[in-house]
Amino acid sequence: MSIEVLVVFIITLFVTSIIPGPSMLIALTHGVKYGAKATMATALGNTMASCIQAVISIAGLGVLIATSGSLFLIIKYIGAVYLVYLGVMLWRSASFSLEKSASYVSATVQPPLVKMFRQGFVIAAGNPKAIIFFSALFPQFIDPGQTSLSQYLIMVSLVCICAFSCAMSYAIGGNYLASLFKTSNISKFINKFTGGVFVTSGLGLIISSK
Repeated sequence: MSIEVLVVFIITLFVTSIIPGPSMLIALTHGVKYGAKATMATALGNTMASCIQAVISIAGLGVLIATSGSLFLIIKYIGAVYLVYLGVMLWRSASFSLEKSASYVSATVQPPLVKMFRQGFVIAAGNPKAIIFFSALFPQFIDPGQTSLSQYLIMVSLVCICAFSCAMSYAIGGNYLASLFKTSNISKFINKFTGGVFVTSGLGLIISSK
């Protein structure tokens, strides 16, 4: 893979990953609540899911999901129901102190790292279209004259790096917002906005035909 092709591949990954979506919004919300350092758990969950999806697409299961309507719907509905559930939980959650969040919560209260990791993972894994996207994307950048395995390893590694970097960018942005707004009103808005987006996205996935 030439440097030019590699650069185009990285740009394509970054642009598609940085677009606001459920995975990035949960990183933003966790960044506001718990700080950027703790939100590394969320970013790692998102990264692991993205890595698994990339490997699945390489294994050829992306084609299976694209052609098997029932398998695609099962994965889609599981992700959609979880989005609705998480959205309702965020909407109903109490306001939080942004002043404490900006300073990494507190020395005595530990953020729920396992829960944050799980949310980051499930939200990303609940999008089967990512597997189809990778299945369509990877062949465009493969050089037939080189070993496919080494090229795929590079691509999967870049997927992981890009997923983690984009999630952390949102986490850092959320941490910065927490330092600007120190009232509970903005925290209520963040909970309700993110919860509303998740519920809308989940319901949209459920009622969509594709």
